[in-house]
Amino acid sequence: MSKPYDAYDADRPLMLRCACGQDHAPGEHARAQAASAQAHSDNYLEASLIKALFPVDSVRRRFLSAVGANTARAAIASVLPLGALQAMAQEKGPLEKKDLKIGFIPITCATPLIMAHPLGFYKQQGLNVDVVKTAGWALIRDKMINKEYDATHFLSPMPLAISMGAGSNQVPMNVATIQNTNGQAITLANKHKDRRDPKQWKGFKFAVPFEYSMHNFLLRYYVAEHGLNPDTDIQIRVVPPPEMVANLRAGNIDGYLGPDPFNQRAVYEEIGFLHILTKDLWDGHPCCAFGTSTEFIQKNPNTFAALYRAVLTASAMARDPKNRELIAKVIAPAQYLNQPETVLTQVLTGKFADGLGNIKTVPNRADFDPIPWQSMAIWMLTQMKRWGYVKGDVNYKQIAEKVFLLTDAKRHMKDLGQKTPEGAYPKFTIMGKVFDPAKPDDYVKSFAISKSAA
Repeated sequence: MSKPYDAYDADRPLMLRCACGQDHAPGEHARAQAASAQAHSDNYLEASLIKALFPVDSVRRRFLSAVGANTARAAIASVLPLGALQAMAQEKGPLEKKDLKIGFIPITCATPLIMAHPLGFYKQQGLNVDVVKTAGWALIRDKMINKEYDATHFLSPMPLAISMGAGSNQVPMNVATIQNTNGQAITLANKHKDRRDPKQWKGFKFAVPFEYSMHNFLLRYYVAEHGLNPDTDIQIRVVPPPEMVANLRAGNIDGYLGPDPFNQRAVYEEIGFLHILTKDLWDGHPCCAFGTSTEFIQKNPNTFAALYRAVLTASAMARDPKNRELIAKVIAPAQYLNQPETVLTQVLTGKFADGLGNIKTVPNRADFDPIPWQSMAIWMLTQMKRWGYVKGDVNYKQIAEKVFLLTDAKRHMKDLGQKTPEGAYPKFTIMGKVFDPAKPDDYVKSFAISKSAA
């Protein structure tokens, strides 16, 4: 008989395979990493001092050969404050703020941000974080603008919109990392199993979690590619993700393009089926992000760096498929997602029932690549322009580089020993059409159906 979740926590730490390739508890990862980093730093510092004292290679080799490495260390330590220098080399800046509130919506897109709490990644960085379950995205936006939250789970287009003053007061925001890629689907009510062709959807009512969301932009893109105008041929309404299943059951909507686990939850409840995963529209597309205000970063740079380290460590663990079943246990409890573990396991492992009688295996149904590509930001801005959410000329590159902190993300990933890809503006293919971030206005004008073409 398997143990309940609490028993895992009580008897032993969760044993996840670390991103570094070693098997140990998450709490041990930071200690092992810190010990390795300190040893490396100490050796580097000693070697640098010896090289500074004896800059000529042949002289330095003769000295070390004559006295030995241990005697050399002792000699240097007798005249230089090596211990103090080592401490300075290892010391991270003091945290400006340790007690933090971080908002999140209870969806699998927030997995890294959420799992960092029970697995102790925030505490390892000296932070006392309260992760606060929040009812909807408008509330997340308002609490960030009002400084009630220090950082938050964002829909990735939201910091762009808030920074531009689109739909809210203008407050500069930043994306530190992408929280997840893929992880969405179009779910339809069971009564529409014989209406799989989007051309048959005229008059349908769809839900999305927020206007400034990849869900809204991808739904609009998808139906427009099938000849429907999303502003006149269907209805799109904003529904908080936790309310989507109930609205589908009540018949208030015909379907939704929403985040998991609520697509899988509709299948689990036998009221809906998965029409298409959004990874089949754009494989690797961004969904949610982790970010904060520009003001918070400026006032609390060391705290922000500590948050970066915690979330990136969690993202690296979440990316490893071997960890997914245990992560489902970690985030299932009521204070986090409050979902059946089996639903979360289907989403995170990519082995799932589709509601049409099939068992599918799609390992990257949800992924957690943290890179905030600036070309992703430019694509989001093109869709805001396409559908009339922003007016006039848009300085795509300037906004993307100001809001999406790609350089910072790569630097912190390297500091953690994580691999980082090259570049800043990769091209993407969405439904067979290549998006070139160097030509955003041409891209907007290329669509037959759009607000700007009306």
